[in-house]
Formats: sequence, C-alpha cells, structure tokens
Amino acid sequence: MKISFVIPCYRSEHTIETVLQEIESVVKTRTSIDYQIILVNDASPDGLTSKLSQMVEKFKNVLVVEFTKNFGQHAALMCGIREADGDIVVCLDDDGQTPADQVFSMIDELNKGYDVIYANYQQSNRSWFRSIGSSLNNRMAELLISKPRDITMTSYFCMTKVIADEVVKYTHAYPYVGGLVLRSTNNIGKVMVDHRDRFNGSSGYTFKSLLKLWLNGFTAFSVKPLRIASIIGGLISMSGIVFGVYTIIARLLNPQMPMGYASLIAVTVFIGGMNMILLGLVGEYIGRMYISMNNSPQYVIKREYSKHAQD
Repeated sequence: MKISFVIPCYRSEHTIETVLQEIESVVKTRTSIDYQIILVNDASPDGLTSKLSQMVEKFKNVLVVEFTKNFGQHAALMCGIREADGDIVVCLDDDGQTPADQVFSMIDELNKGYDVIYANYQQSNRSWFRSIGSSLNNRMAELLISKPRDITMTSYFCMTKVIADEVVKYTHAYPYVGGLVLRSTNNIGKVMVDHRDRFNGSSGYTFKSLLKLWLNGFTAFSVKPLRIASIIGGLISMSGIVFGVYTIIARLLNPQMPMGYASLIAVTVFIGGMNMILLGLVGEYIGRMYISMNNSPQYVIKREYSKHAQD
C-alpha cells in the first residue's frame, strides 16, 4: 500500500521540517508501507521556498510544487491531490496542529470500508476566530450541501484513490474540497485525534479568506441560497401586503390617523436593503459562472521538483 501525504504550505518556514520528521517517523512503524509527500508552496512570502529546497534533499520521496501567486488552501489541495499516486491520500496542515503521528488510526478506520475519514477533535486549540469560523462553516455545510451532522469537516482527512480521482475531475475556478468530497460519497467516517498547539506563528486565515471559502462552497455546490432568497422575498412581499391592508383599514376607521412617515421610511429602507443583498447573491452566482466559462485557472504552477528530478 502506498500513502500520498498532501500538505499545502504557507508561512511555514519554521514548522514544515518538524511535520516531515513526524511523517517519516510514523511511516517507519509499518515496514510494508510506501509513501510520498507532496508540498504545495502557495506563494508563501517568508523563506519557505528556500526551506523546501532543503527538505527535498533531507527527506525521501518529497515533491515540491510552487505556485506563481497565492491561490488559497483549497487550490493547493487540488494540486497536491492531482499529483498523488498513492492508494490512500492524506491531507494535513503544515503547522503541526494536525498530528501526523496518529495517521494510521485514520487509515485503519478507512480500511474498514469507508471512502473518507475526517479527523475530529475533542478539544480544538484553534484561535477563537478560527473556531467560530469553522463552526459556522460546518453548520452551513449541514444546511446547504448535506454534510452528515455527526461529522466535522476538518483540514485533516484521508480518502481512497477512487474518491481522490473523482475530486480532481473538478477543473473550474473556486474549488472547495469539502463540497467535492460530499458530492462524491456519503460513506464518510471520523476518528477522534488530538489537536495540538501550532509549532510556531499564527493562522493565516482572515475574515476575508473565510468568507471567500464559504462562498466557494455554497455557490459552487448548492442552489439552496437562491431558494432561501426566494423564500425571503416571498415573506417580505406578504409582509408588505399585510401592512398595506392594515394601513387601509386603520385609515378607514380613523381618517385623522397620520400616515406614519417614519414607519414608511423604515419599511422602504428594510426592503431596499434586502433587495440589494439578494441581488448581490444572484450576482455572485452569475459572476462565478462567467469566470468559469472563461476558464479561469484553479492555480498556475511556477515549477515543481523532487530529489529524483534534480538528480
């Protein structure tokens, strides 16, 4: 059996070597296992490029792929999964929070007949911002793309080659790996593992990047937001009709009643704001369709190299 480890890399100059050491140590515990490690440099602004060149020389079976610019974690995952040739593909982080030394507990569970196994954490050591973002992401995934309620989608997971091959069939812009997994299979399990503190530094995720990730997932793999928009529009219309009838009746019963300028402005502003939000949602769908039709790339590879290729 061969395992492909896929690691998106960004601002991990001081952590990636420790992660690779841990992978190498745990793989040695099972002599029948072959493996490869695919490191995708998502145009990291630190000294990661030089560090990865050293890692190719120091560790076996390492392939480095460099992007021309920052395309995001999920684009890096898609690139790494395409390069993977193992029977099982394991995706994990570059900061040491995802415990590589527990990978075989996930693989053993996968071999029981599952297609995908997610690592779930009894206690997360993420920042409060990331924890809130991840929680919202999972709740929205349950509502919009039919994620199993008892599974938390994390950045540490493994899948069979069959599912990996299905995931990379998606060639459009704005990839969202969780959505691609969920549309490929519902035979998904979980394993509880430790969640450690970061070896160094802090998370590179910002509110903007989390918002972009949510939009990628829910506009690319579900039309439920548009249906929700239609429901909201219908409710607002019904509210307007009810309010109009109430105003007419009240006016007939009391001709001296003032028309209510303030309430009229409040209702107008509310309906106008909702219209702008819903139009923006529709525009988001149309814009992404336009970009996909123009074949905008998921990522652009600057170069890729391994020790074998260098030799």
